[in-house]
Amino acid sequence: MQNQNTWIWEVTAWEFILVTVVLAGGAAFMTGRAIASVWAGRGQLAIYMILLAGATRFIHFALFKGTLLAPYYYVVDLIVLLAIAEAGFRLTRSKQMVQQYGFLGRNQAG
Repeated sequence: MQNQNTWIWEVTAWEFILVTVVLAGGAAFMTGRAIASVWAGRGQLAIYMILLAGATRFIHFALFKGTLLAPYYYVVDLIVLLAIAEAGFRLTRSKQMVQQYGFLGRNQAG
């Protein structure tokens, strides 16, 4: 395949969607849920996403002839993974807060 270097993906759009959004994004979402379920903070989540972004760059390199040490595309992958992980984190944390502190969400006037 011919490289189609753009602002978001390095080789092709489907490769970016498959590897970064679907595969690594699924792992990021589950990591966000796991971090929230043990009541850990976002700092720990960020550390895990930094490592996952490195693994994602390796998959781009090993399977699709991407550049392994491409700082720009590493940051792009990291931003996408952080956004997906944050969604999983917030979803789980909001469910936890409703279960733990449900009395805060009820209407006190009624």
